Amino acid sequence: MKTGILGGTFNPIHLAHLRIAEEVREACGLDRVLFLVADTPPHKRIAARVPFATRLAMVEVAIADHPAFAACAIEREHPGPNYTVDTLQRLHELYPQDEFYFIIGFDSFRDLPSWKDYARIPELTNLVVAHRPGAEATEPMQLLPVAVQKQFCYSCSPEKWRHRSGNWLIFLQETRLDISSTAIRRLVAERRSIRYLVPDPVVDLIEREQLYRI
Repeated sequence: MKTGILGGTFNPIHLAHLRIAEEVREACGLDRVLFLVADTPPHKRIAARVPFATRLAMVEVAIADHPAFAACAIEREHPGPNYTVDTLQRLHELYPQDEFYFIIGFDSFRDLPSWKDYARIPELTNLVVAHRPGAEATEPMQLLPVAVQKQFCYSCSPEKWRHRSGNWLIFLQETRLDISSTAIRRLVAERRSIRYLVPDPVVDLIEREQLYRI
């Protein structure tokens, strides 16, 4: 099974998350996309201290009508900082027959060298980097350290590179939806509408739980 992985705090999940998951699912021919809800991300704190269970619930109601989308709570099972390389290893153990496609934004790809054991990540999964035309100031591959660049070979187009493990590094141009969880939380705190930024069931859950209000 070809499985996409889209990780995040999803605080809250919004339409840009859903759209990129759908675009990667279609472009890469994925059978499903797992929305990997972060429990204790090492590089950021959970804004507004929204509990894991609540963020997971927002994901579940947001994707309920999509048969190829599923929520993944694996990080909740492992307390402490959750590093991507460790989570990928656990997913391999849980789904040994799956071929994984880890979806990250261009900003996250740019920061990849700061991640724990980042050189192992392309060995564990295909990497799909969602970026926008003109967003990068340099060639995307040049953002990786030279030692890691040498593990890839050019294949057919500058948007697709082959890792020595056999996995792919794919640069996918995404539809631009300038939506952020930070902006959504601010709108809620200001008692303004967030409809058409997040799915309606998520709006209802935020209102019911009185999330993000100061």
